[in-house]
Amino acid sequence: MQFDSFSAFINMGGYGFYVWLSFGVSTALILALIVSSMMAHKQVIKDIAVRQQREAKLRQVRSKHKQNKNPQTNKPNEITQ
Repeated sequence: MQFDSFSAFINMGGYGFYVWLSFGVSTALILALIVSSMMAHKQVIKDIAVRQQREAKLRQVRSKHKQNKNPQTNKPNEITQ
């Protein structure tokens, strides 16, 4: 399809409003999807970091708890005669 002028291209034979509106809405939705995905990705990365920190603290507490529960491991070896 060829157009005589740029204004004829924009007009699209009387359907320009619907054509350009559909292009605009589609573009806006795709951009919103991209932005939403990027923000969700950042949130997931933050959640993973928080979970890893929490698990590290729990491991540290469990380790201390095991040492306190078994005091023989904390004492130096004594030679009994």
